[in-house]
Amino acid sequence: MKNVKALSMLVVAVVLGLAAALYANTWMGLRSQVSANKIVVSTVEIPAGSRLEPEMLTTIDWPSSALPAGAIADPAPLKGRVVRLDMVRGEAIIDGKLAPVGTMGGLSAVIAEGKRAMTVRVNDVVGVAGFALPGNYVDILVHAQRDSDVKGETKPISKTVLEHVLVLAVAQEAGRDDTKPKVVNAVTLELSLADSEKLDLARSIGTLSLALRNQSDQQTVSRTQGVQDRCPGARRQTASGA
Repeated sequence: MKNVKALSMLVVAVVLGLAAALYANTWMGLRSQVSANKIVVSTVEIPAGSRLEPEMLTTIDWPSSALPAGAIADPAPLKGRVVRLDMVRGEAIIDGKLAPVGTMGGLSAVIAEGKRAMTVRVNDVVGVAGFALPGNYVDILVHAQRDSDVKGETKPISKTVLEHVLVLAVAQEAGRDDTKPKVVNAVTLELSLADSEKLDLARSIGTLSLALRNQSDQQTVSRTQGVQDRCPGARRQTASGA
């Protein structure tokens, strides 16, 4: 009786082993049949504005069903191209992340079409200049003195000049290393031509500070009056006064 039971267990074990082998063989066969394409990916982290070099790139197999739009198969033509956005290691190189052929490297390559880059000094004590990193969005405030109703006296005002402004660089660094905040007193911002004029006027009349925004917050609010405008006897501060 014991021999029959042992034989039965042996047969069951053999059957299960054969089934597992068959399943594995089938799975490997199906896997080998998945269509794949060669695409170029980065081998290192690449900061925005950098020129691509051969050692930064490699090709890997990528499932055809999930091929990124604009993916590139041949790394040779990419030599010297400039990346517009920061790229992480292993990220697919797509045409939309590259500046046009012939673009020079550096900060000018990452400025959006129709925009301007403007560097301004900011208050590194009151504001968040040390924590505003490239890629962050900020509001810009100006602190200035305004003539009072009383002759010979001035009153301080603080006013939001611009909202949701993209930071391109802090000090002279455009890399987005969010682990190393540091105190700086100059930032480079991406602005429209009209906003560049507003900011240039604002910095000529007072001290600029930054208010860091949540990355997902794109809402703008109506311009606030200067804080002292709400005091009795203060004159109304118009939006054009900033």
